[in-house]
Amino acid sequence: MVQLALPKNSRIGKGKVFAADTSAANIRTFKIYRYDPSDGGKPRWDSYQIDLDDCGPMVLDALFKIKNEIDPTLAFRRSCREGVCGSCAMNIGGRNTLACTRAIEDVAGGDTVMISPLPHLPVVRDLVPDLSNFYKQYASIEPWLHTTEAEPKEEFKQSPDDREKLDGYYECILCASCSTSCPSYWWNGDRYLGPAALLQAYRWLVDSRDDATTARLDGLEDPFKLYRCHTIMNCANVCPKGLNPAKAIAEIKSMMVERA
Repeated sequence: MVQLALPKNSRIGKGKVFAADTSAANIRTFKIYRYDPSDGGKPRWDSYQIDLDDCGPMVLDALFKIKNEIDPTLAFRRSCREGVCGSCAMNIGGRNTLACTRAIEDVAGGDTVMISPLPHLPVVRDLVPDLSNFYKQYASIEPWLHTTEAEPKEEFKQSPDDREKLDGYYECILCASCSTSCPSYWWNGDRYLGPAALLQAYRWLVDSRDDATTARLDGLEDPFKLYRCHTIMNCANVCPKGLNPAKAIAEIKSMMVERA
């Protein structure tokens, strides 16, 4: 179920319909969430009919076509178009994912593709969520190397086995798809760090070059920061990079038990 952060006491307004040429044979409707808090209007769903024979294969291609050829007022985030930057994360067909790597033909929902911003976050405009708190939480885990050793002339070296421990964690692109799919994060996002930040925290806890393990665990020893995870597994199900934040969180909990 898509959970949208709407202004208090608001209702969905009547949306617009942008019809395509009826002679086109391969029409698909894109129903897109529209909302601009600055104009005082209501959120609404606008519908755009696209001829898929005249459009690229990905959902992001359809969004570009809508913005460039139909409605230039549509707002969304994008950058690399290669599934690396995480900018175009949104809810497509009821699932958090990246618009640049999600093929239109793979979106469930028949002839209509539903697109909305990442769930349960304030909306800056249209498909752009406010990620201020998400980035603040990421910064709180201090995602950089803490070491007491003198800085080497070339690099901090690792054995192949130690380097392998980072696989499955360093690949996170901070798209926020996992955190915004987590019910615990929906209800406790002000205190629970969420899957993305905790996966990143474990990435530094397991790094053999880092000397701040005790301090990092002390910072996570909190009933809400870490322990709101109930292993629902939404995070792993939606991660566009195939990572498993729930496993990282379980490993952190194990480290807490071992040191106790």
